[in-house]
Amino acid sequence: MAALVLDVAQGYAMIGIAVAAIFVLWGIGRVAPDARGAWTFRPLVVPGVILLWPLVLSRWWTIARGENAAARHRPPRRTQDLLALVLAIAIPVMLALGLLIRQDGPNERAAVMIAPPSAQKAGSEKADQ
Repeated sequence: MAALVLDVAQGYAMIGIAVAAIFVLWGIGRVAPDARGAWTFRPLVVPGVILLWPLVLSRWWTIARGENAAARHRPPRRTQDLLALVLAIAIPVMLALGLLIRQDGPNERAAVMIAPPSAQKAGSEKADQ
């Protein structure tokens, strides 16, 4: 399960890096006309583009289709509503599954007394003699 989460996160980051490279080199001047020629500004937006690449692509696509300027600042509401519904269902399901498949619970094993480090050394030295 953890490997799947890491694979998904790695895939998301790799897509974000590719989008950031393309966006910083060619797209930022089309989306934000004030950023044309601002080469020192572009590296500063790379981390944000990597994390928010779906929103960046959505805004870039809106501008490429030639929609009015006000439309590009409206968030994609249908997608947000669907995502809110999916997360409202997925988060409790993941928490429940995490509790069900855990390996050790607090009541499944007997308590073990842990000795301080000095007692452990003394015990191991007596065992060696």
